[in-house]
Amino acid sequence: SGQKVCYGELKRSCYKLAYFQDLSRRVGFQEARQACEIDGGALLSLESEAEQQLIENMLQNLTKSGSGISDGDFWIGLWRSGDGLATSSACPDLYQWADGSISPFRNWYTDEPSCGSEACVVMYHQPTANPGLGGPYLYQWNDDRCNMKH
Repeated sequence: SGQKVCYGELKRSCYKLAYFQDLSRRVGFQEARQACEIDGGALLSLESEAEQQLIENMLQNLTKSGSGISDGDFWIGLWRSGDGLATSSACPDLYQWADGSISPFRNWYTDEPSCGSEACVVMYHQPTANPGLGGPYLYQWNDDRCNMKH
């Protein structure tokens, strides 16, 4: 389930947000990716600051709609395959978009990606968390373990 929003003039005209307050309904990265593909789409690739802003606005509207949305990060379609150079300085360059996009746009939170065993990426959405070094944990990206439930 989720809320689908379409914009006629954009290259990727439709977006679907799926947010589950019920923790038991949240899923890992591969499950989220498969759910999108079954639905005829793909996990989100963010290709520009403008698209990032569009998604932030959509999330703010979702929050305002009175659904009682709370802390819960959102999977996006950025990930790193294999162990490769996961601990080296090259690690940030190993991330790729699940839908094949080659966009270099990134919106990492301060000190991210931390790499190591964290190979899948979320967009932070933790409105109640105390801000960290990079400010509030809202909308910037963080690498996380792929089996985490979001």
